[in-house]
Amino acid sequence: MKKYILLSLCLMTLSSSFAQLKDFKFKFYGQIRTDFYYNSRANEETVDGLFYMYPKDEVLDGNGEDLNATSNSNFYTLYSRLGLDVAGPKLGTAKTSAKVEVDFRGSGTSYSTIRLRHAYFNLDWGKSAVLVGQTWHPLFGDVSPQILNLSVGAPFQPFSRAPQIRYRFNNKHLQLTGALVWQSQYLSQGPAGKSQEYIKKSNIPEIYVGADYKNGGFLVGAGIEMISLKPRTQSSWEEKTFDPTTNSTISIPHTYKVDERITTLSYEAHVKYTNKNWFIGAKSVLGSNLTQASGLGGFGIKHIDNKTKEQEYTPIRFSSSWLNVVYGQKWKPGIFVGYAKNLGTSNELVSEQLYGTGTNLDKLVTAGAELTYNVPHWKFGVEYTLSSAWYGKLDKSDGKIIDTHSVSNNRIVAVAMFMFLFADDHSTEFKFLHHFKAD
Repeated sequence: MKKYILLSLCLMTLSSSFAQLKDFKFKFYGQIRTDFYYNSRANEETVDGLFYMYPKDEVLDGNGEDLNATSNSNFYTLYSRLGLDVAGPKLGTAKTSAKVEVDFRGSGTSYSTIRLRHAYFNLDWGKSAVLVGQTWHPLFGDVSPQILNLSVGAPFQPFSRAPQIRYRFNNKHLQLTGALVWQSQYLSQGPAGKSQEYIKKSNIPEIYVGADYKNGGFLVGAGIEMISLKPRTQSSWEEKTFDPTTNSTISIPHTYKVDERITTLSYEAHVKYTNKNWFIGAKSVLGSNLTQASGLGGFGIKHIDNKTKEQEYTPIRFSSSWLNVVYGQKWKPGIFVGYAKNLGTSNELVSEQLYGTGTNLDKLVTAGAELTYNVPHWKFGVEYTLSSAWYGKLDKSDGKIIDTHSVSNNRIVAVAMFMFLFADDHSTEFKFLHHFKAD
């Protein structure tokens, strides 16, 4: 609690200082968020169950009992957050702005520690704008589900905040986006597990281009994502051979420098309609190796060099889609449906070794319903979700999963949130506003 109070005082002091600077405006905002969850079985998840993905496969004991069919629950405040929006003086003809936002999720298994969510500056020339820093990955975009689960629809919805340089062009109805994206907190999977090394050694950032059409409350758009990784720069193994002098088997180590790379394209399309009472959103992704965006899939091995053991790779493709409908203002019921299907690989696999997330999944189906109560500064809600995952064995001829069986998880989430915002108007006073953007 002392950390929360100290950070709040620091941000408020910083905000007061901005108030004395000419041509600066600021908003200091935050939320206290509490999350309770219950699951009927063990699941693939992070942050001790708060970032929920899908149910784990069966693990049978000697009596045929499923070791993963064990319920679990917990209560956290880790996603409470604090942020600062700054509107600065012009740089030439460009309007300048910046954002810094943190929460207390931490990283890995270290919880209740400060984590950077957003940190960027933006230069806006009216029709054109350049953003530099960390914010939502372009695949997350302007269309995402309005649900209580903190995964925000992942793995059906791409989910990542990443360092990037983003350019946007806007006219009356059309928005064009181009971005170069790197990795920081959300990482690709590979031979060494989750690592930043694959894109660092690639020397090529992720590249995204997209277009959106907006008219009133209607938005429709599409985008293409390219990612190029170097899974390994050296291969090491031990050769087993018989030594006649000792009459025993010995190991001879080998290490070779290799030049491995996997480059893939992914495609997404999205649509959203909003008005005073309705939110209707949907997105579909044909993803290849989008593990850095909390997606399913990854890659496998299609060829191994006999001498150096250098590997060539082929992506595991997943089709993922979701639909979300929410109605109301004070009382807001909503439904969410997600579907993902493993489409396999375009090349035959030479090994059962796969790198990625959910590589033994054939398909995943999720359906949920929620009800929230919303008044100024406050939000209360409860959500029920049923997720079913189909697991099976790998068919190396096409990378698909066959001989499947399903497992299901029942999940309940209850949330209470208090939201606040202070805005500066070049005086020493704060205005407490009723509206808060909780992205």
